Amino acid sequence: QVQFVESGGGLVQPGGSLRLSCTASRSISSIYTVAWYRQAPGKQRDLIATITSSSTAVYASSVEGRFFVSRDNAKNMVNLEMNNLKPEDTAVYYCAVPGTAVWGQGTQVTVSS
Repeated sequence: QVQFVESGGGLVQPGGSLRLSCTASRSISSIYTVAWYRQAPGKQRDLIATITSSSTAVYASSVEGRFFVSRDNAKNMVNLEMNNLKPEDTAVYYCAVPGTAVWGQGTQVTVSS
């Protein structure tokens, strides 16, 4: 199973931006879909974005138009550009292959003034 290491989280003010990265333990070129998830305190982990090997992306309605996912198969990386951040975006962010339940440590994003 491929594992991912997430990075790039931090504290940002409302309206700010962050870029998260997700580095795989092996080549992802043969992996059709990679997804970003997030888990807010006391809540379940939610799927927020997916990207296929051909870079077709789908977003949850809560982030569409603000978040953008990209993929670099040569670097075994999947990135998440987050713009116009809101306090409700505060969560631990993870990437994974859907259906595998293989999770990294995640990266904390806190949106607060």
